[in-house]
Amino acid sequence: MSTRATPAATSARVTSLKVGLGQLVVSSNPEDILAALGLGSCIGLTVFDPVAKVAGMVHVMLPESDIASRPGPEGKYADTAIPALLAAVRKLGAEPTRLVCKMAGGAQMFGNGSGGGMLNIGSRNAIAVRAALQGAGLRLRAAQTGGNFGRTLELRVGSGVVTVRTVGGPTEEL
Repeated sequence: MSTRATPAATSARVTSLKVGLGQLVVSSNPEDILAALGLGSCIGLTVFDPVAKVAGMVHVMLPESDIASRPGPEGKYADTAIPALLAAVRKLGAEPTRLVCKMAGGAQMFGNGSGGGMLNIGSRNAIAVRAALQGAGLRLRAAQTGGNFGRTLELRVGSGVVTVRTVGGPTEEL
């Protein structure tokens, strides 16, 4: 199963939870840090409920599930990832109307700007994630997408702080 959930911890130990390709991870442990490493054309989407202190992250690989010949992990496609992420954070007590949503990734990693249209997976992923959020009635608060460089996305569960580190660049708060 590609979903992991961590309940609130009884000890104050910082845990970094890696969110791999097609995975989604949710947590209510204030010491957890959710991290998607090496986002290229993929999108890392974070959600955070500041009242319930529940957070989640999904690592979206592709825009639509209808292109798949067989089902993949629930976080693999934008159209299936957002509903699965919402269901997972709700189980930990998050209220969708309070969610703060942020995303990063969606780069054009190959071809120096060529390969547009159907091959530009990064741009298509960003558009699909935005559409899925809108369809779920959620608003995207911040995004860092595009370009031709990789990113690492982190979400601190206790505070809801989201940071993006670009390859060869600084770490920035979204």
